[in-house]
Amino acid sequence: MTSFDTSPQLNVWRALLALAVVFVMLATTGWTALRNQREAGPLQASLESWGHGRLQGHRLPDPDTAPAQLARFFASLSSQERVRLAQRYPLAVGNMNGAPVGLRYQANRLALLQARAVERTRMHDTRLTPAGQREAGRRMHRFESLTAPERHILAFDPDGSGRVAEVFGDLGTAERISVVVPGVDTDVLTFQRTNRSWSAPFGMAQALYGAEREASPSTRTAVIAWADYTAPAGLGIDSATAMRAENGAVRLNALVRALPGTAPVSLFCHSYGSVVCGVAAHTLPDRVADIAVAGSPGMRVANASHLRTTARVWAMRDTDDWIQDVPYMEVGGLGHGADPVSSAFGARVLSARGADGHAGYFEPGTESLLNFAEIGIGAYRSVHCAHEDEACRAGLSGAATAGRA
Repeated sequence: MTSFDTSPQLNVWRALLALAVVFVMLATTGWTALRNQREAGPLQASLESWGHGRLQGHRLPDPDTAPAQLARFFASLSSQERVRLAQRYPLAVGNMNGAPVGLRYQANRLALLQARAVERTRMHDTRLTPAGQREAGRRMHRFESLTAPERHILAFDPDGSGRVAEVFGDLGTAERISVVVPGVDTDVLTFQRTNRSWSAPFGMAQALYGAEREASPSTRTAVIAWADYTAPAGLGIDSATAMRAENGAVRLNALVRALPGTAPVSLFCHSYGSVVCGVAAHTLPDRVADIAVAGSPGMRVANASHLRTTARVWAMRDTDDWIQDVPYMEVGGLGHGADPVSSAFGARVLSARGADGHAGYFEPGTESLLNFAEIGIGAYRSVHCAHEDEACRAGLSGAATAGRA
């Protein structure tokens, strides 16, 4: 056998072609269509109910109306009327971009209490397998934990594996806002972990919020743990394509456009979350000041300039991160493009010292988390670059609340 026959490049191409064949077969046999044939979930039912609702004899506005218009609608109501809508349509209001943030917190708490009751009933449903009953129990306990008074749930959908977004800090008064966008295997049950807490979305955001406050106690910050898209499950076909990322990008864009105030926003995108951020980049509003990726399989482009964003693009990867072994290419929709930490890509490459592999970028005490915190507060000249060159620091200002340089 020749050396060409066993080259890594040839093996990569063979793997990609094999995946392409599998994907085509699945699609042509109706697998993709069947996956989308689902009954309307609780959120959709709540939105449909809202669509038929009335207040003071007038129909309620379309929930897909621009956030600014929905904000004006809610501002025109009395506090009692707003609460009444949240109580009547908790999932609709809790996920409605444009509804007041505090009202969304109230509505989602009600929705979580209702979802908890559903799962408590399912725990004892004899039609379920023992495994199904145990999963219902885990979901019930997760929903219960999310209803704690100190938790601020910005979005919640119990359908399927579940989606959730949680806020640390005060979005209304924040001078800087950070959004953590996680990767594969993210759902309501994996949103929070006890062991290695910083490897799950809740812990990532909690660690980042703490690091930002420590780095600049005088800067008012808010951090969102954004697990409000349907992430791929495992390292299968979904994680090798942009299908989940495209839907996630729409939802991420909607989130950012609905955030209150005008504070700069920094996105911190981990693993497949960086694919979401890459697909969303050209649609995001100008208030997005930074897109920082860690452990990225690619951003669906060959070069940072192709993202078509005015945001600064940052990238980091730990030397022990297995993601470096994925093929950084895109063929027939499979793969996610160039390596964001390569010099050719053109991102500002940061140090990830101490990160300890793919899931360790938000671990307290690491240089990777400190770098994220410095970006989050806008202290750009304090970041630790991976290499001592001008490419990482070129044109940066150092003010904690600086806008784009």
